[in-house]
Amino acid sequence: VQLQASGGGLVRPGGSLRLSCAASGRTFTMGWFRQAPGKEREFVAASRSGTTSYGDSVKGRFFISRDNAKNMVYLQMNSLKVEDTAVYYCAGAPRNLILSSMWRSMEYDYWGQGTQVTVSS
Repeated sequence: VQLQASGGGLVRPGGSLRLSCAASGRTFTMGWFRQAPGKEREFVAASRSGTTSYGDSVKGRFFISRDNAKNMVYLQMNSLKVEDTAVYYCAGAPRNLILSSMWRSMEYDYWGQGTQVTVSS
């Protein structure tokens, strides 16, 4: 399965942005991770079978959604902060991950190429 992320860009603090990820085939669990320069990859959000999980730093601001008919996953990012600046990667797993493991990048088999999100005034 191939994943293609899009929708990144430059946005001012407090603004919003929506990322999209298209999968070439069905994936059961889909998620978003991000990596800022000099930092480790960080879990952002994931979704499977109607269950969602979010990283602590984005709870209440970011929202993940899916269109299973189109094999698409979206990340709506609101109230963006400078510290949200990173390359965002979509990821997929060919199984329903248990809730306690959805944050672990090693559980995902498929990765997109990443899309840059820059939050700056």
